[in-house]
Amino acid sequence: MFRHNFWYSLKILFRSRALIFWTFAFPLILGTFFYMAFRDIEKNEKLDVIDIAIVDNEEFKNKQDLVATFDELSKGNNKLFNISYVSLEHASTMLQNNEISGYLLVTDSENKIIVKENGVKQTIFKYVLEEIDTTKKIVNDIVTNSTLEFTHYENIYQDAIKLYNESEANIEDISTTNLSYTMIEFYTLIAMTCLYGGILGMTAINKCLANMSNVGKRVAVSALSKFKIVLSSLFASYIVQLVGLFLLLIFTIFVLKVDYGPHIFEVILLSVAGSLAGLSLGLMLGAVFKTKENTKIGLVLSFTMLGCFLSGMMGITMKYMVDKNVPIVNKLNPANMITDGFYSLYYYDTFNRFYFNIASLLIFAFLMILAAFISLRREKYDSI
Repeated sequence: MFRHNFWYSLKILFRSRALIFWTFAFPLILGTFFYMAFRDIEKNEKLDVIDIAIVDNEEFKNKQDLVATFDELSKGNNKLFNISYVSLEHASTMLQNNEISGYLLVTDSENKIIVKENGVKQTIFKYVLEEIDTTKKIVNDIVTNSTLEFTHYENIYQDAIKLYNESEANIEDISTTNLSYTMIEFYTLIAMTCLYGGILGMTAINKCLANMSNVGKRVAVSALSKFKIVLSSLFASYIVQLVGLFLLLIFTIFVLKVDYGPHIFEVILLSVAGSLAGLSLGLMLGAVFKTKENTKIGLVLSFTMLGCFLSGMMGITMKYMVDKNVPIVNKLNPANMITDGFYSLYYYDTFNRFYFNIASLLIFAFLMILAAFISLRREKYDSI
């Protein structure tokens, strides 16, 4: 009986145009819109290499801390600066012709940056120079305030300066690898797709309710086990949901070229757990609320969109505000559990938070299924 009802439910679900649209077509359409809207954001926000000039005078050559640091920052694939070592007159001409963002002039009294206008590149140039000067002052203060005997003073000073000069600058452009607005939107898209499985769960439970369909009436008066019927219908719905989810992942990865990072297995695992949570949410809403089918669909969609909104789909600021002011809301929000699990893969080196979200989704699914079966056990009808 379980197998027969499973195949019967599977055929019904695949023949429903409305369910196919919300499960398969709508996520693909929305994903395409996301790609079209956000594909150029990261290209525009990527930090370009900054063209600068340094006046190549004796004062600059004598300051090894500046020479070593700027040399390090102008090497490699992730270099921060393109540096031209020129005379003062040439640097001034380059600045007037907008060939550089600014130039560094080193004198005996100060290190000075000359710019033509204010901007992000000029601010970064100024910040780097300030960090070099600050670090050097800290080293000098440590040496000056040392309480050791004078015989050790010169050794400490030389060792400190040597350590400072030999240390490598670790400024690196990671503007498109550790911050991706596009990825945030695709994470919430997957979360929304998982929760849309609630429509499938609601459809599965409606087929077993006497007040919702003729099939439900026959189930109610038959000697068949409601548990097996509901479980087989739920399993069929879960299969359909996973097919839609994997289609979305394949489409975003191979067609839209979305990079989910090196943890693709964990991404799939989280999506599978999220789908179960979404399916169980629809199952619970369909069993508990005694109303028309269209109203139940509206409830599922409302819960889904509200959860996605609170988890940052319409703006990551909302997720931050909820986490800061009412953290319990997002801890109970399955959409947030899914997106937070993705963030943990994207930002953290450990899997502790990821597996916490997996466990939270499974517990949520178990509680929703339990509530649905409790409601079904108490189902009674005066007449059918």
